[in-house]
Amino acid sequence: MASKSTRDRIVEEADALFYRVGFEATSFHAIASGVGISRGNFYHHFKSKDAILDAVIACRAEATREMLARWETEGRGAREQLLCFIHILVANRADIMGHGCPVGTLTNELAKADHPARESAADIFALFREWLAQRFEVLGAKDRADEYALHLLAWSQGVATLAAAFRDEFFIDREIAAITAWLDKAIGFSPYSH
Repeated sequence: MASKSTRDRIVEEADALFYRVGFEATSFHAIASGVGISRGNFYHHFKSKDAILDAVIACRAEATREMLARWETEGRGAREQLLCFIHILVANRADIMGHGCPVGTLTNELAKADHPARESAADIFALFREWLAQRFEVLGAKDRADEYALHLLAWSQGVATLAAAFRDEFFIDREIAAITAWLDKAIGFSPYSH
């Protein structure tokens, strides 16, 4: 495996810091120190913090597309693919309880600051929304596919926010069970008929 370029390492470190401490609170110095490079080398790759932010958002969007594609191949059908989305709350439980959802926290921070990159960050939610709606359409909920997609997205964001606030993993488990029950009712799924 080829080693990561300095630019890729900067983006990776910035992504982690933006998630853990926030975009505004992350300094050039913190990113450069985390990568182990001088500030001069850092500026060779990125001239501004906004340029790093753009690279982080692009990286997150690409990672989201890859994850959604992976779920399409891993899930045996549209319901199982939706369960992959729901179970991301379990897969990322520790990070979510510590810092919330990476997309949600960054989008909220950028919205509060009325930052121009807010829309680009929100586009990651749009990727999820479209993908979820497509699954609901396949499951026969064509007229309500977008409504269901937004509901599921909002519910998962609420769980992530409250899990970070209360640091309660049992809350996550209860909500996943409730979300799954809602999903099965919305799509008319019965485990006894399959």
